[in-house]
Amino acid sequence: MAYSGDHGAAFENLINWSNDMYRRKNIALITKRATPVVVTKLFKDGRIKEGYFEKKSTVDYDGIYKGRMLAFEAKATTNKTSFALKNISSHQIEYLEQAEKLGAICFFLIEFSIEHSVFLVPFEVIKEYIHAAKLGGRKSIPRSVFDNRTYLVKSTDRALVDYLHHVDKLEWSGI
Repeated sequence: MAYSGDHGAAFENLINWSNDMYRRKNIALITKRATPVVVTKLFKDGRIKEGYFEKKSTVDYDGIYKGRMLAFEAKATTNKTSFALKNISSHQIEYLEQAEKLGAICFFLIEFSIEHSVFLVPFEVIKEYIHAAKLGGRKSIPRSVFDNRTYLVKSTDRALVDYLHHVDKLEWSGI
């Protein structure tokens, strides 16, 4: 299995904590987007008993950093050799393409859970592999690509998952 919900939830918790650290230090304001849910039944104490997703969400996170909009998706995989493109929904790509056209800095944060490695993957790399897959190419991004064409995200004093260190590189390169 390429994706594990438990690993994904733990990874999102690290990102949420990092975003809170950025906010408290007035570095950036980045939030997790909620998936729109229609509640159909509640427990007596007000908790949700039943419901359904009203529509597909856009991406996991968006916000403002140095006056620019950021939009990104977070994914985790337990696969050691590649990241499966099936973990990315077409509506996420469409949203990021539109946001990028309007000036947003777009990317993916992908965690290889077994080795506890997090990579900031420029949106351009994701688009390249999705395009190739549509033309009959491989349906995953090899682990070697992460070593050569993405940014390894480390923990720093400013955040547990300090991805903004690499966003600066994307911002100034015009991507």
